[in-house]
Amino acid sequence: MKTVILIPARYASTRYPGKPLVVLKGRDGAKTLIQRTWETGMAVQGVDKVLVATDDERIAEAVTGFGGEVVMTGEACRNGTERCADALERLGESFDIVVNLQGDAPLTPPWFVEDLIAGLSGRPEMGVATPVLRCDPGTYARFREDRMVGRVGGTTAVFARDMSALYFSKEVVPFLPYPDVPEPPVFHHVGVYAYRPEALLRYMGWEVGPLETNEGLEQLRFLENGERVLCVEVEGRGRVFWELNNPVDVARIESVL
Repeated sequence: MKTVILIPARYASTRYPGKPLVVLKGRDGAKTLIQRTWETGMAVQGVDKVLVATDDERIAEAVTGFGGEVVMTGEACRNGTERCADALERLGESFDIVVNLQGDAPLTPPWFVEDLIAGLSGRPEMGVATPVLRCDPGTYARFREDRMVGRVGGTTAVFARDMSALYFSKEVVPFLPYPDVPEPPVFHHVGVYAYRPEALLRYMGWEVGPLETNEGLEQLRFLENGERVLCVEVEGRGRVFWELNNPVDVARIESVL
């Protein structure tokens, strides 16, 4: 199946302006967030193209500077899914699967994306898929720490037995009456999506609903309009996963890098 990875990136983030150009230090030196995310995309096997989708010339210049490809999008895109739909239209090419690799997750292992593509490919009745990762005690503790201090961080997911999503939230769901357990039954939503092009078209035809507005989660537009979203469980294989949501996350991510 012909697959493209699009990395939506905007400069004017509400919680962290200029986030794509934040420099993260690791054993391989200092690189911007957008470069590290692009390198993750390039490491995914079986993909035909990897492009950064942005409306900002500063980001575009940075991407071309390290050898990446850019597709410029309109300024009206309200989230990454809309930016992917805009980019796909501007590319004028036909793809079977479009992957939205969020530009704030440099710790995303390539196999997360590979498993996601395989998961959607194997469920032809589904138009959208996204990865979920069972929290280890450390990740669960970080979720609780963020909430206790009123900081909005990662997202959790709950799903049915057929792996179709029931809900996504920036609160920690489900509620655990006894949180100190070795394997918390809480799943971290990994901010990557795979769409069939027709699902992206349907998405663009829907209005923003109250759940998407209140949670600030773009994928809830699918659920609010009755579109099933496949959750694909992925394995960390000992790797720590966390997104860059707030300035405090820089130190967390650099410690892993």
